[in-house]
Amino acid sequence: MQTALYRTKEQFQAPLADPTAGSALMSNLLRCARGGEAAYRCYATAMRKLVERRGRRVTAQGVGGGGAGFEIVGLVTYPSRNAFVEVAPSPELAAIGVQRTQDLEGQWLLAATAELIC
Repeated sequence: MQTALYRTKEQFQAPLADPTAGSALMSNLLRCARGGEAAYRCYATAMRKLVERRGRRVTAQGVGGGGAGFEIVGLVTYPSRNAFVEVAPSPELAAIGVQRTQDLEGQWLLAATAELIC
């Protein structure tokens, strides 16, 4: 698995390639430099406000440790896969992006259809 500071072209386009209708759940796994969680928390707070103003919902955020060295997970529910893509080019996101990358070493994005499996 390869991580990058920004979503790769494939990670960005993959949600649109899936024809599944309905809500989309984006899981963003992040690896920070030692002690870098504080800068990311500032970004996460601003990002939460941004996505909620646009009708999206932050499902969960957490800091911990575990698999592949990721320390932070963010789960955001979007009304559709297209709604996810609409947030990325916004000027508001560009303005807070420096907080995101300040101490970020890598991220991995998983797009899924939001549904209960059990």
